[in-house]
Amino acid sequence: VEVSGLPAEQLSKDIDLSPTGQRPALLLQLVNLQTDRDGLAGQLASMREEIETSRKRIRSLVQVAAELDALGKALGKPVYELLGGKKRSRVPVLWLLGTGSVDGDIAEALAKKAAGFVAYKVKVGVGDPKDDALRTRKVCEALGKGLLISSDANQGYSLEQALTYVKAVDGSGLDFFEQPISGHNIEGMTKLAAATSIPIGFDEGLHSIEDLLMHHERKAARGCSLKTIKLGGLKGVMHAAELCEKLGMQVNLACKVAESGIAAASLMHIAAAVPQVAWGVSISNQYLADDIVRATVKVVDGHAEVPGGVGLGVEVDEAKVRKYTRTI
Repeated sequence: VEVSGLPAEQLSKDIDLSPTGQRPALLLQLVNLQTDRDGLAGQLASMREEIETSRKRIRSLVQVAAELDALGKALGKPVYELLGGKKRSRVPVLWLLGTGSVDGDIAEALAKKAAGFVAYKVKVGVGDPKDDALRTRKVCEALGKGLLISSDANQGYSLEQALTYVKAVDGSGLDFFEQPISGHNIEGMTKLAAATSIPIGFDEGLHSIEDLLMHHERKAARGCSLKTIKLGGLKGVMHAAELCEKLGMQVNLACKVAESGIAAASLMHIAAAVPQVAWGVSISNQYLADDIVRATVKVVDGHAEVPGGVGLGVEVDEAKVRKYTRTI
């Protein structure tokens, strides 16, 4: 993506990730930033939270492409060695079930179970919470015991609706319920967590270490979804995962929707190195029609495998990059 309207020199000042302390020149090769002070930059100036989010996303991009991958290749080491070493070679992938119907979700879940998948996420929060609860219970019944089954409302419920849902799925075998209500409603999350034995997780409410600490201190969640794009890169996620281990919180590692095989590879290197990833990984490149890497992360028997080789272990297909580049 070529981004027009962002002040390149300002972003360069804000980003300093190279081992020597020099700002990576590759930033301007990765992202074509065209200065337009009267355009998007002026609008973003009044939106502090959005600016910080954009900075974290660019830090994440630069750290993956310009620092850790290149450093790993220079040293002849995989990225997970730079993050502390390999603790595991593969991790269960959470398969998203979102057909919108009981029969559709059950059919897809059973097909994936036959293919070796052991972790699932039921999409809820769009319709009536009682209907969502019925669909969730039916999926849990169909899959049986011994699997990791979660649901995710993506902030779709009000507190009242979320309370209705957790009451209706009580005893179903649901292992955790992610971001039931608005990420800004910590008080509501605390009330919901106190009202159910089902572990509550958070995602949209997590943008910093302070958010993680606040949810823990307020007893608003028992686990979380960690993303490089929100925590400033691989090292930011590693720090958060290590803190979760100390706090006794469960970890899910996730890509944002429709991220490429580069993001999936970086996520799996983190998954290899973190203390625990009890809530599985959510890679999204598997839902893409095409990818920009020549050989992406392998998913075998429902488990994503940590890439081999040096650096991130994936090779970018430059022709695909040119094919899918868009100017915004």
